[in-house]
Amino acid sequence: MKIVVLDGLALNPGDIDWHVLDHLGEVVVYDKTPYDDQEEIINRLAGAEVTLVNKVPMTKEIMDALPDLKVIAESATGYDNVDVDAAKEKGIEVMNVPTYGTDAVAQFTFALILAVTSRVKQHDDLVHEGAWQKAGRFSFWDSPLIELKDKTLGLVGFGKIAQAVAKMALAFNMKVIFYNHRPKEVFDDAIKQVDLETIYAESDFISLHIPYTAEMSEFINTDVLHKMKDTAVLINTARGKLINEADLTSALNDGEIAYAALDVASQEPINNDNPLLTAKNCYLTPHIAWAPQETRERLLNIVVNNIESYLSGKPVNVVNG
Repeated sequence: MKIVVLDGLALNPGDIDWHVLDHLGEVVVYDKTPYDDQEEIINRLAGAEVTLVNKVPMTKEIMDALPDLKVIAESATGYDNVDVDAAKEKGIEVMNVPTYGTDAVAQFTFALILAVTSRVKQHDDLVHEGAWQKAGRFSFWDSPLIELKDKTLGLVGFGKIAQAVAKMALAFNMKVIFYNHRPKEVFDDAIKQVDLETIYAESDFISLHIPYTAEMSEFINTDVLHKMKDTAVLINTARGKLINEADLTSALNDGEIAYAALDVASQEPINNDNPLLTAKNCYLTPHIAWAPQETRERLLNIVVNNIESYLSGKPVNVVNG
């Protein structure tokens, strides 16, 4: 069996071992494959029964040209780069990795919250620049610091990551409310399910934890931002396309909300002309919430298990079954 990894660098810059795939068959690893070069994608996948992809698009046209392809193994939770309906029509199983990064992404969500509220990096820089010494007092701060106790965290979505974030928030004595498209059980009576209007009106921090779909494209827009507190902080470790970035930039620059802390962008890597790069009070990181080495090793091991399950005739984590 031939296995082709199309964008291996996204998962493995060299610190984890591709050899865990070797027992499954012939393995070919490409660090990068041009997303917009359909012919090259098809050429690289010629004769492959399994492909590992992260962001390379798998369209109907590509699948039509690959009669040997039987499995698209996403090395991620999201699979919006795959035409899953076309794959189902062709009998190609699309497998994802649904729970590998729960703790890492929850941890990073709180890292963004703490970056805004505690300003550790900002004040570390100031100390090294001599500002503390010049201030001439034992305690020095250059911008407001925010205590999390009794602040309200609003979670949009309440899957495994959001639930892990909620547990962390309770440890900080925060109030937790969440919106989910269907009722969800809670593990603590202090957590309340509410509608989106309540999330916008009452939350001091709003954190997005939903998948990207066409229906949810840019659902954070001017109308929604107007409904938030002018002290609100918007956190996004989900998908960049959930936010209208021009509208968010205007809201930040006009003081309609206080801060944004975003690990994702509508185009990745972020475009040089993305307005968020010059927005006020906007923290940006390069889609790294999922990326601790331990997390990526776990992800690859689950991908291996997914492929093994296909070979055994009992496939798991199939999203188009």
